[in-house]
Amino acid sequence: MEKKAKLKKRLLSFIYFFLFLLIVLSVIYIINAFKLKKESLEETKLLNTVKIQDNAFTEEVTENEEEENIEKEQDKVENNEVEEIEKTTERMLKVQKLQGEENSDIVGWLEIEDTSINYPVLQGTDNEYYMTHNYKKQKSKNGSIFLTKDYDWSIPSSNLLIYGHNLNNGTMFQELLKYEKESFYKQHPVIRFTTENEDAEYEIIAVLKARVYYKSEKNVFRYYYFVNAKTEDEYNEFVKNAKSESLYFIDKTAKYGEQLITLSTCSYHVKDGRFAVVGRKKVE
Repeated sequence: MEKKAKLKKRLLSFIYFFLFLLIVLSVIYIINAFKLKKESLEETKLLNTVKIQDNAFTEEVTENEEEENIEKEQDKVENNEVEEIEKTTERMLKVQKLQGEENSDIVGWLEIEDTSINYPVLQGTDNEYYMTHNYKKQKSKNGSIFLTKDYDWSIPSSNLLIYGHNLNNGTMFQELLKYEKESFYKQHPVIRFTTENEDAEYEIIAVLKARVYYKSEKNVFRYYYFVNAKTEDEYNEFVKNAKSESLYFIDKTAKYGEQLITLSTCSYHVKDGRFAVVGRKKVE
């Protein structure tokens, strides 16, 4: 009887400990989920603020200014004047405003229409900081969408290599993995990336799964190293590999000199898996 009592006591102690541990883990999970939700709401608030600012920019144009612009355009047509005018869009003004008011590390705004991918893009002095900080430089498990530190704006480099976390809460680059289905690509074939100087669209040319390869592995496609092509052959080799590794055939491609963009995130199909979408800038 004494042995049974001791066994029962141990069993109850184990059950109580297990329940206590379960409660602690549940509380931690709820707190973390609340923090992630709060950060997501802050991102949404920033986006909504930007939309309001866009409307404000539009409303600032007075009727007199519109009439003056119409008269100027008519004069140009009448005089057969051919003049290339650099158009500053509202989105470009938005980026400039965010750089000045929020964070000078904001280099652009990334958007894929009808998805949750609609974020400012940061660039730091390393590729670690914005993995754990938001656009306000606050600690965040969500991190930020960020451009590789190796991209040189003065050239500019050949490939805008942009990273983001794959989060279960549907934020950052989680929806990027939907491109695994060709039907999703056909509905979302364009990536929009806006800087203070340019508002550009990129046509997707390849969607691929990969992983981080060991240094000893040969003849593998390390897309995450390609930022600036030193030669035409290097550029063409990247495009060739991206097309051959694509999960499905896409008839669009890129030729040397065209600006590329690569969106990259983690994937769990293999250990250290990666998922990437490659696009080339549309030329009007």
